[in-house]
Amino acid sequence: MVITCSQYELLKGLNIVSKAVPTRTSNPILECILIDASTNDIRLTTNDMEIGIETVIPGGINERGRVAIDAKIFVDIVRNLPNNQVTITTDDKQMTQISCEKALFAVPGKNGDDFPYIPVIPRNVPIEISQFTLRETIRQTIFSTKENDKNQIMGGELFEVNGDHMRVSSLDGHRISIRNIHLQNSYEDRKVIVPAKTLKEISNIIGSSYDDIVSIYITDNHIIFEFDMTTVVSRLMDGEFFQVDKMLSNDYETKVMINRKELIESIRRSMLMVNESDKKPIVLDIYEQTFNMSVSTFKGNFDESLNIIKDGRDIKIAFNPKFLYEALNAIDDENATIYLLTPRSPLFIRDDAGSYIYLILPVNFNGA
Repeated sequence: MVITCSQYELLKGLNIVSKAVPTRTSNPILECILIDASTNDIRLTTNDMEIGIETVIPGGINERGRVAIDAKIFVDIVRNLPNNQVTITTDDKQMTQISCEKALFAVPGKNGDDFPYIPVIPRNVPIEISQFTLRETIRQTIFSTKENDKNQIMGGELFEVNGDHMRVSSLDGHRISIRNIHLQNSYEDRKVIVPAKTLKEISNIIGSSYDDIVSIYITDNHIIFEFDMTTVVSRLMDGEFFQVDKMLSNDYETKVMINRKELIESIRRSMLMVNESDKKPIVLDIYEQTFNMSVSTFKGNFDESLNIIKDGRDIKIAFNPKFLYEALNAIDDENATIYLLTPRSPLFIRDDAGSYIYLILPVNFNGA
């Protein structure tokens, strides 16, 4: 195999596919990146057997072939090459030379035929969504997943498609995040659980353009994301997702409208007094038109009051400050509307249009 390509494009491609290189595996070839130049394109592929990523990079093919190269050394070499043309050559023993200007590396490769290819999955009609919308939806919900939990379903997000509407839900036992998206077209109803790991990698490599589209294909066992010249294939999670609708309620005794940025900054200040391992709550004392926050730990005390528009009863309630901070940080509105019922009932943050819903369970505190 003999190929040439720019260092910039090669490194860009390697950074994309390296997201699916496993950190630990009993199969050494999975620690490699496959260069496949056996057709008319230069394809880079990785596969950890749960998620596979393939991207096409521009370049010339002087001699067709394929080779698998250890991902770490390959990325390190290309990252440190000059920004110029790179030539990659392999011999019949898979020894691979990587040259650029006066730099020449020789590293052992593995037979590309032994690399586990991404499965060829029949495509149906794709669900189309802008890269910006998908990336933002993941950002606004992913923090409510809980990987490595006994209940593995919490390590995924529920994607529900109903006509021209898509809802993405996540939960971790303490909170729920929901985003509702209007689609430009109408599609067959689907409901699948996508691993959080897959979505995190998608958000790391996807663009942020309204104009660029992601095509999503859903089969019985896999979900496929296609964008630009990249394809991500992931297994779906088995099992039934939690009945989120049964956990939601429109009942409230207290409604608060507050400046979101001011509240985020205040919570950030309160967290200076809290170690995550301590699980100390932030106490909210909502009365008249005042939103008072206080926390007391071995580090010291914090107290701050913000102005609000309140409708309903006064209430005193406590929450994990991190959970409240992450929900508010996922919202783009200038003001946040918070709904509360009792000191032992969940807090809801939602907008009038119903584009987002965040539920957070309260915690016990002295005086509750």
